[in-house]
Amino acid sequence: MTEQPTEIKTDSRQMLARLREVMAENTAGQGQARLDTITKLIAEEMHSQVCSVYLFRDEDTLELCATEGLKADSVHQTRLKMGEGLVGLVARKGQRINTPDAPSERGFRFMPETGEEIYSSFLGVPIQRLGEKLGVLVVQTKDAREFADEEVDALEVVAMVLAEMTELGAFIGEGAALSARHTQPVLLRGTTGQEGAAQGHVWLHEPRVVVTNPIAEDPHREFERLNEAVEELRVGVDKMLAGARGGGKEQLDVLEAYRMFANSKGWMSRMEQDIGRGLSAEAAVEKEQSTARARMQQVTDPYLRERLHDLDDLSNRLLRILTGQGLDTGAEMPADPVLIARNIGPAELLDYGRSLKAIVLEEGSVGSHAAIVARALAIPLVVHASRVTTEALNGDHIMVDGDQGVVHLRPDDTVVTAFRDKIAMQAQAQERYASIRDKTAETRDGQTVGLHMNAGLMADLPSLEGSGAEGVGLFRTELQFLVRNQMPRRSELSALYSRVLDAAQGKRVVFRTLDIGSDKVLPYMKPNDEPNPALGWRAIRVGLDKPGIMRMQLQALLRAANGRPLTVMFPFVAQFEEYRAARAEMDKALAREKVLGHALPEHIEVGAMLETPSLAFAPDKFFDEVDFLSIGGNDLKQFFFAADRENERVRRRYDTLNVSFLTFLEGIVKRCDASGTALSFCGEDAGRPLEAACLAAIGLRTLSMRPASIGPVKSLLRRVDLGKIKELIEAAAERGEQSVRPAIVEYMRSLS
Repeated sequence: MTEQPTEIKTDSRQMLARLREVMAENTAGQGQARLDTITKLIAEEMHSQVCSVYLFRDEDTLELCATEGLKADSVHQTRLKMGEGLVGLVARKGQRINTPDAPSERGFRFMPETGEEIYSSFLGVPIQRLGEKLGVLVVQTKDAREFADEEVDALEVVAMVLAEMTELGAFIGEGAALSARHTQPVLLRGTTGQEGAAQGHVWLHEPRVVVTNPIAEDPHREFERLNEAVEELRVGVDKMLAGARGGGKEQLDVLEAYRMFANSKGWMSRMEQDIGRGLSAEAAVEKEQSTARARMQQVTDPYLRERLHDLDDLSNRLLRILTGQGLDTGAEMPADPVLIARNIGPAELLDYGRSLKAIVLEEGSVGSHAAIVARALAIPLVVHASRVTTEALNGDHIMVDGDQGVVHLRPDDTVVTAFRDKIAMQAQAQERYASIRDKTAETRDGQTVGLHMNAGLMADLPSLEGSGAEGVGLFRTELQFLVRNQMPRRSELSALYSRVLDAAQGKRVVFRTLDIGSDKVLPYMKPNDEPNPALGWRAIRVGLDKPGIMRMQLQALLRAANGRPLTVMFPFVAQFEEYRAARAEMDKALAREKVLGHALPEHIEVGAMLETPSLAFAPDKFFDEVDFLSIGGNDLKQFFFAADRENERVRRRYDTLNVSFLTFLEGIVKRCDASGTALSFCGEDAGRPLEAACLAAIGLRTLSMRPASIGPVKSLLRRVDLGKIKELIEAAAERGEQSVRPAIVEYMRSLS
């Protein structure tokens, strides 16, 4: 058994004081010289023979940038992939590794070029800042010993300071690992939320808080500053809580969680301990925040993730109090802003309006409120773009490819040229589409397809004329409910719907009644904890269970019509009786308006969205009674294939041009033909030219899509023979092929 050495004392405050002196020195060569000095200093203070700093040279590769104790010629030569060796494991997990016998540790990788084989013990801690992984700090000794808690804490405090120094550019030198941060081109891959391509300059929704004084000179004063800031935070949370007492339960729950964290003795104690070890108040807050974000990446439980989000947000508020860096930094929004945020609500997004060139979110989803608004505003949107909030700075040049879900941050000249060529080609295409704007979508074999647009905001309506749409095939009424903190009044809704009809200038507008639930939860309604909300209490189910909301909305629509034709559509109808019940509510509303002496619509159509396979098999009587049907392609496809469209693993797995799906849709077309029921198709696929041509070929002669898609769809339809496409679909089915896409693509290539 190895004899234990005498107790080793490591004073983190002393170590940080020496670090501050090193940083104050005007060291020749700056970055490399500073790192070399710092590794020597840490080795001395930690009573270890080795101290090494590994920094990321790219997203997946760590590089040995400085060392005291290992072979000098291994610096900038030794590299490790994320997860490779103990150093790589520390980086990947964002957690420390402390072992007395490194070679026997699982995952150990021997690197002969460093000469580390003579060292037994190993302590590695991540160098990270707010979830952003910057590198790894390692100390090693010949003696087989486990580093004491006091030593581990001291090294983590130093790693925190190194992270801040790295962020502030203290270690700039030669090579990729020591290059200036936030200057290199970065390619980020996400998910398409809204198609389109745009370039501009970064505008951060929440500006970065920069800690310029990570090391405390007077710990007692830092304790006072922390306590004063926490008290101000608590008062602020209490005021928000008092002001939200009449609001929704969800908002109250969030604020209660805030108050719980703000009054948490454990949170306060950890920050006070960090100050005691030599950190400033803001550095102590950020250290705890970084730890929370690192845990967030490891946690899969949605409740725990939400609570860690709460703690993260609270830490941001506390940092802004301590640093005085508010949300308003005084910076001017660029003329071509591309909004960068972790997430954003619909009301906040609408505040920016059409000034935005594009939106990039670190979180979000393709069905989120933000995505709905982005589509309404026709702004390219990329979601799930990890690291974008930590990589981007205000004013950075950025190019967003919403078609591919790709973001180019600080792109090089080659990328810029290629991207601008793409935008120029899109502009030329738009000019071509403008030339056919007033022409019908008539195919080569003489079939005419009606092209309508989707909308949800007044801001959409100018596109009605500009796009050449024949009408509004879907007006989403839920946006007016989602962007408020309380239920809108009937008079407000009636005025809005009236303005929509005015702007349509006699063209048909299909108003879809409130489609909430699933991913669209109203801020002032009690959320339901459902394991699968897409299959839960939503849309017409909410309307029938809460008839007061439905009646109020139907009355608002009838009054908005004021004698004009009115078209209303109920969403997510799964069975005949649901439609009958909803239609009965419309009849009651009509009767009430008549009694009150209000003008009734000149003509009224009441339809349903077919979004569940069950409705396709409803009795003939349903098809006879309903005035019209609109296939909601997005929901119908996910239920047909049992593939959640929010789940990236499966949503792209199933093709709209799958033979089975097209056969199913054709069955709906035939039933509607037999009953004389008007039928349309609404959804993302309607706006994709290839898919639109196939939908038209199986008999769907009315399509509704975003305004920007009408030009491309019309352009292709005017060049194709629907009869030929129908033959290709039938031939693919006879051959037992899974998808008709290859055959259709080949046919499109043959077109002149």
